[in-house]
Amino acid sequence: MDPLDPDMFHPACPSSVMPIRIGDKWSAMIVVCLEQGPRRFSELRVPIGATPKVLTQTLRALERDGMITRTVYAQVPPRVEYELTPLGRTLLDLIAACRQWAREHLPTLLAARDAYDHTTQPV
Repeated sequence: MDPLDPDMFHPACPSSVMPIRIGDKWSAMIVVCLEQGPRRFSELRVPIGATPKVLTQTLRALERDGMITRTVYAQVPPRVEYELTPLGRTLLDLIAACRQWAREHLPTLLAARDAYDHTTQPV
C-alpha cells in the first residue's frame, strides 16, 4: 500500500471549502425545504427543528456560499424570505443521492452501530 500524501488535504484543495459537509444535516434540510420555492424563517423552523440560533447561522452560511438568497420586504412587520439560487439548486441531486443511499443502507448502518455499542460499552 502506498503511503498517504501529506498534502492530500492541501488548503487550496477544493474539498476544504465545500459548503455542504457530510453530516451537516441542517444545510441539507434547508435546501430540501426550499426546493419548491421561497420560505420564511418561521416556515423553515417547524420541519427542521433547529434552534433559532443554529438555523440563523446555517442560513447565513448558505447565503455566504451563494446557495440561497435572503430577500427583505419593506413592510410592517418586515417580511424576510429565503430562496435557493441556481447554484443552490445544483445540490438537490446530490442530496437526493444521499437520501437514496440512506434508504438502501440505513438498516445495515444502524445494525453496525448497535453491534459496536454493545462491544465497546464498559462492563
